[in-house]
Amino acid sequence: MGLEDFEYGIFMVNCLGIIYNPKTNKVLIGRRENDPYLKELKWCFPGGRPKHDEELEQGLIREIKIKTGLKVKAGEVIFAKTYPEKRQLLSIYYKCEVIGGVEKAGESFVEIKWVNPEEVKNYFTTSLHSKILKYLLSLK
Repeated sequence: MGLEDFEYGIFMVNCLGIIYNPKTNKVLIGRRENDPYLKELKWCFPGGRPKHDEELEQGLIREIKIKTGLKVKAGEVIFAKTYPEKRQLLSIYYKCEVIGGVEKAGESFVEIKWVNPEEVKNYFTTSLHSKILKYLLSLK
């Protein structure tokens, strides 16, 4: 029996970082082109899929470094959700803090941008859960 034989309970896990800079009161988002899983996706929080042999936080840190050039510390889990656009995707959102690195768009990001938390909803073309929006608005 393979994973494809299960009719429910199997997800592609995606770990995402809400990287907040308290000095500027901004969060980091990245712009993608031609996302293979969500065609509607343009802007998103940095992150990606962990490898099978690594902890979720290790995968998040690795993926953020690849996509943004930044080294982060992964903090608490903020929220987890599936998407109305594609129910097989499960995203886990972590609070993250920059601890080093040189900022630059990499891998699947064509651009990265620091925006005010209340502006995030203006960039996202996929669903932004109300709990994430509420969390973003609390960052002050």
